[in-house]
Amino acid sequence: MIADFQDWARSRQVCIETSLQTLLPTANIAPERLHEAMRYAVLGGGKRVRPLLAFAAGELSGASEERVTIVAAAVELIHAYSLVHDDLPCMDDDVLRRGKPTCHVEYDEATALLVGDSLQSLAFQLLAEYRLADTPQVQLEMIKRLAQAAGSRGMSGGQAIDLANVGKTLSLPELEFMHIHKTGALIRAAVMLGARCGSSLNEAQLESLDHFAKHIGLAFQVVDDVLDAEATTATLGKTAGKDAEHNKPTYVSILGTSRARELAEELRRDAYQALEGFDATAERLRQVTDFIIQREF
Repeated sequence: MIADFQDWARSRQVCIETSLQTLLPTANIAPERLHEAMRYAVLGGGKRVRPLLAFAAGELSGASEERVTIVAAAVELIHAYSLVHDDLPCMDDDVLRRGKPTCHVEYDEATALLVGDSLQSLAFQLLAEYRLADTPQVQLEMIKRLAQAAGSRGMSGGQAIDLANVGKTLSLPELEFMHIHKTGALIRAAVMLGARCGSSLNEAQLESLDHFAKHIGLAFQVVDDVLDAEATTATLGKTAGKDAEHNKPTYVSILGTSRARELAEELRRDAYQALEGFDATAERLRQVTDFIIQREF
């Protein structure tokens, strides 16, 4: 089963990488430097966790791989844009991402800002350009879902809360509120958009799936916090220990490493429980859940 998942994950990672290479503007199209920087920021790195979740949810709902590939690419473009902006000196001021210099270091701050803007715009262009759902109404709901996940009530809002609380002590509910927005919103969108590419799920099942995605989004952040505290820069591909260095509230700073690990396992069980009403078609989601919890632990 583990080997089967690894083969499936690798095939989907290759699929999304190939698609992104095609969907991104080529570096010989004007403005060449901007397009080169966009490709630098997106291609050749990352585990593509959000696309894997989209593909797994698409299998659950009987979606075509062609539809899910576009959705997965759009979500990954939003994620890549957020990383480029997060790394800027006015945000987290980091110099390493996915094992190579961050976009503003490799190019410059102005170019990095425009890269993020352009990747976000391209994501929504893809959702509008391709037929991704059985009805226009569902596709409009998908576009709305991604917009909310990326905006002030999602990822951007979570980043604002994060920046406002550097050096402060948060309660566990306050920390969860921040990460439901900063990290969890886009992960939930990846799951739900992948599922909406198909047509076999009813509203109750979609609600259960969203409940699953909420738990796995939080679990992803818990694991991230543990890795930042314990893993090396070489392992992470980004600067390790940045959270502690900048005195950011994390699951590790609030709970300690051991309790944070326990919380990740609790969230895994909650995510599994949310999938209990589904048959074997949910197995890929369970496997991606394990992959998220166990990555480099």
